[in-house]
Amino acid sequence: MATEIIELSWQETETRNKSTMTSFYKALATGNTQIVAGLPTSDLEWWFHGPQNCHHMMKILTGNEQVGSKFRFEPRTIEAIDDRVIAEGWEGAQAYWVHVWTLKDGFITQFREYFNTWVTVTELRPVAGHDGLKLWQSQPRDLVNRSLPGLLLAI
Repeated sequence: MATEIIELSWQETETRNKSTMTSFYKALATGNTQIVAGLPTSDLEWWFHGPQNCHHMMKILTGNEQVGSKFRFEPRTIEAIDDRVIAEGWEGAQAYWVHVWTLKDGFITQFREYFNTWVTVTELRPVAGHDGLKLWQSQPRDLVNRSLPGLLLAI
């Protein structure tokens, strides 16, 4: 039996990646450790920007914190851009976060966590189907009452 390799269009890739990460966050909310543990690759590349006591997601991914304990990640938005998925959420006045996930073949290969930081994503290389330089920007709802440091991510 011949193995057929099917290449997905960028729209199909974005749709699949967004669906994968939506399922990931639902698994976090319900305590489904099998899904949470099954998506990151063993050589996951991780980067964090924020207060040192706020490594909540990495603690979950490494098993140092139980799924569903302490901090609850409930995204307000999930957007896909090419092979990346950006999730954004806020929990009260003190916790605003952005996660940038890179997926390959349905698995998480890279994770960027930004805590209490305003994030803007721009393109430095052409990304199929996207016009202009700004691809995504944080939308924290309580920005009027606080100042967040800004960070520019280039993809």
